Amino acid sequence: MTTPLRVAMIGTGFMGRMHAHAWRTAHRFFDLPRTPELTLLVGRDPQRTAAAATAFGFDASADDWRRAVERDDIDIVDICTPGDTHAEIALAALAAGKHVLCEKPLANDVAEADLMVAAAERAHARGVVSMCGFSYRRTPALSLARRLVEQGRIGEVRHVRAQYLQDWLSDPDAPFTWRLDKTRAGSGTLGDIGAHSIDTAQWLTGDDIVGVSAMMRTFVPTRPVLEEQVGLGGRAQADAPRRSVTVDDAAAFTARFAGGAMGVFEATRLATGHRNSNRIEINGDRGSIAFDFRAMNELEFYDAADPAGEQGFRRIQANEPEHPYADAWWPAGHGLGYEHLFTHQVVDLVRAIAGGEAVSPTFADAARVQRVLAAVEQSAARDSIHVPVEGETA
Repeated sequence: MTTPLRVAMIGTGFMGRMHAHAWRTAHRFFDLPRTPELTLLVGRDPQRTAAAATAFGFDASADDWRRAVERDDIDIVDICTPGDTHAEIALAALAAGKHVLCEKPLANDVAEADLMVAAAERAHARGVVSMCGFSYRRTPALSLARRLVEQGRIGEVRHVRAQYLQDWLSDPDAPFTWRLDKTRAGSGTLGDIGAHSIDTAQWLTGDDIVGVSAMMRTFVPTRPVLEEQVGLGGRAQADAPRRSVTVDDAAAFTARFAGGAMGVFEATRLATGHRNSNRIEINGDRGSIAFDFRAMNELEFYDAADPAGEQGFRRIQANEPEHPYADAWWPAGHGLGYEHLFTHQVVDLVRAIAGGEAVSPTFADAARVQRVLAAVEQSAARDSIHVPVEGETA
């Protein structure tokens, strides 16, 4: 029998459901030093939260996040709420000696992120662990890509290009959600999905972005407000009242890495035909790696040292026992899915709490992403250089 790790999770939506599944699953497939126990679920609506607690497998529910911090029988607080609440909850939980898992982006601005980093570092000195939930790091194929980059298989990194494309807001009558309110979400597409690309790029290369030049657009300035919100991609009636969108629909920027590489990033929630297209490619002087989440069990790898007649990207099926995380799951050749990333996240976090390995990404790692997000917004707020048309004076 292992020591239990008693979990309080705050948030009952899509991400909360995914985290709950991971907490229930991790110890059933991986040998963990502590066994997660779903102790408390917190949400805003008491009845809905109680129903979710039953569905998710939690022992109890509450409608105030402070209950999770105050209870002595809680070991870790898992924050799956909108960004405007991250800092307050995390700071209170860390001060109370609770381990913390916080969904990305870490905060709504750099100042909040810095406060969270400082609190995490103070808590770490007392043995308290904190992690930010950049789940794509736990894709076996991407973890393999990081291993190849660390081993020098692609050499000196020169180019990074990343795209994260979705289309659930392409309909101008898709309803307003909290993700479209800057006071709650911090930013729109940039922070919601662009943050993943930024974290993945910095993590894979082991290098920080130190300069950006950006453009951001809000293509649909108002969205209908519904009395009862529908799911992503739902459509409102034509006569529904509309509310101003205060975040970006799309962001694009070039980046300069500290080591000299250049990057090109694009994120949008209006790319029709792309439900969830998350792609990154890194080119070095000795080879390249490319990953597309639509084929999440595959990694493309190019080795420039191959004979000329054999050169080209080759596809690696990242579901062999030798690949990260894969040996705990199905027989070789049987793929994993999106939900497995969150299970792997729990595995790594529980092992870090037990002292078996270093936690990653730390709040400090997430704060570096937050600084890039802020720099992109600042760059996009400046006027671009006008390109004169024929006959116009420059």
